[in-house]
Amino acid sequence: MKHPISPFSLPIIFFAGVIGTGTLLLHAPFSASDHAISWIDALFTATSATCVTGLVVVDTGTFFSFAGQAVILGLIQAGGLGIMTFTGLAFYLLRHKVSLTDRIAVGKNLLHDPSFHLG
Repeated sequence: MKHPISPFSLPIIFFAGVIGTGTLLLHAPFSASDHAISWIDALFTATSATCVTGLVVVDTGTFFSFAGQAVILGLIQAGGLGIMTFTGLAFYLLRHKVSLTDRIAVGKNLLHDPSFHLG
């Protein structure tokens, strides 16, 4: 049985989903203190928070409400966790010696695509 999503596309799908959800939540009325944020500014803020770059277009402490700041904190946490998880997986898969036990563990847990081979 062939899976429609390859393991290599999971990071892209994960980050796109987190950024899209963050954009919607930051654009919601409960996220801003006084003024509404534009869609492009909400997208930029969500992308920056998820990619853990720290770039902002508005002052986070004064522009966003407590709920908006919590959304940004959640995006930072999800982005950092995603970066560490996928980096760890990449280092694990790029090792020169991959034992049979490691191949079986990775194959059963992460890579359900039978056409994928670990070297």
